[in-house]
Amino acid sequence: MIIDASNLVLGRLASYAAKKALLGEKIEIVNCEQAYITGTKANIMEKYKAKRDRGDPFHGPYFPRQSERIVKRTIRGMLPYRQEKGLNAFKRVMCYTGVPDHLQKVKHETVKGANIDKMSNLKRMTIGEIAKLLGGRL
Repeated sequence: MIIDASNLVLGRLASYAAKKALLGEKIEIVNCEQAYITGTKANIMEKYKAKRDRGDPFHGPYFPRQSERIVKRTIRGMLPYRQEKGLNAFKRVMCYTGVPDHLQKVKHETVKGANIDKMSNLKRMTIGEIAKLLGGRL
């Protein structure tokens, strides 16, 4: 299953992908930098900077700065990744920034309940903007 993350809410996308991965499907998510997180910019950045600054550089915990890794880490949080079934499900999830060459001509799906267009009055921020402000690349 290939999911296009453009204009989707990250949490809803992640829970959908985690459930499908636990059921045994291989999940590939493209355009991760275009997914949204709802909330004010100050609140979002405060939470993500707190996650980034937690621990120390030598012992962790480590929080990613790249947009595709932020999405994959969010999905990991919705899986029992310390158990064997969760670890196997997490290995079935792949996230990409943009659309890679081998997925260009394949049809991409979307998650109906996660579309941000229905929630047009919400304040929001893309994962790409968050990654850029954390010091990573899009």
